[in-house]
Amino acid sequence: MQICRFHVPGEGAHVGVVRDGRVHDATAAGLIADLAGFLASPDRLRLAERTFAEAPPGPPLSDLFRPPAPDVPHLLPPLDLQEVWAAGVTYTRSREARMRESGSPDIYDRVYDAPRPEIFFKATPHRVVGPGAPITIRPDSDWDVPEPELAVVLSPDLEVVGYTVGNDVSSRRIEGENPLYLPQAKIWVGSCAVGPVITLAGDLDPMQSTMQMRIRRGGETVFEGSIAISQMRRSISELVTYLGRYNRFPHGAVLLTGTALVPPDDFTLLPGDRVEITISGIGTLANPVARAE
Repeated sequence: MQICRFHVPGEGAHVGVVRDGRVHDATAAGLIADLAGFLASPDRLRLAERTFAEAPPGPPLSDLFRPPAPDVPHLLPPLDLQEVWAAGVTYTRSREARMRESGSPDIYDRVYDAPRPEIFFKATPHRVVGPGAPITIRPDSDWDVPEPELAVVLSPDLEVVGYTVGNDVSSRRIEGENPLYLPQAKIWVGSCAVGPVITLAGDLDPMQSTMQMRIRRGGETVFEGSIAISQMRRSISELVTYLGRYNRFPHGAVLLTGTALVPPDDFTLLPGDRVEITISGIGTLANPVARAE
C-alpha cells in the first residue's frame, strides 16, 4: 500500500491511498486531512485500510504524473510540514567523489569510517518539489549534480512509516571550495525533490531494492547507473538514531540516506535536462532542470 499527496483543482492538497494502481481519496472521505496528521496518528494503518475499503477508487495513479498546474490534478511531494534532513558519505562511491572534489579530502575519508555519521539539514517544505516540477541549479555554480537517495519517512516519534525517492541536488563546486560552504552547496529553493509516493514500511524491505538514475538531455541519455541499496554502509536505524539525538520533529521528518550514483567529474546538470530516479518497490521520481532565480 502507498500514500500520495495530490492537487485537486479548486480544493488544494488531498491525501490518497494507492492500491492496485488506483488512488482512493482519503481526504474526500474525511479520513486523512493531511500528511502530518497521518504520520502522527497511532491508527495510521487502520486509516489507510479504511480509506481503501470506504473511499471509491479514483483515477489511476499514472494519470497524476503531469506537470504541476492549478487547473489540473497532479502529484505533490509526499510531505507537508516535515523538514528534510540528509546523511552523507554512506556509500563508497560518494566518499570517493567528495574526496576528489574537495580541497580537504581527508574529512570525507574520516567520516566514512567514523562511528558518527554525517547528518545535515537539507530543506524546509517550501524548498521541496514533487514529481514533474523543476529542480534547480544555482547560477553561482558551474558544477551541479543530482544525488538520488532512498528517503525514509518518519513519524514524530521517529518510527519508520515508509519510504520514498529523494533527489539531493548539490553544487559540487561550492562544496569543493570549502566544507564550511556545505549549506550553500545543499540548500536553496528547488534543491530537493521527493516522491512520487510513500510505500509503507510493512510493504517494502529497502535492502532488497535497487536504485537507478537516468539523466536525459535533448532526448538522449547522458548518464545512467544503478546500485543495490544494500551496499549502503550504515543501517537506516543507525541514521535515524543519530538524527533524533537531542532533536524533536513535531510533524515527523524525511531523512535522505545518501547516494552511490554520482556522474563523472566532467558532468554538470544544465537547464532543460531531465532527471529520472527509480527505486524498485516505490516508483520513479522525474523532474526537469531549471536555473534558480
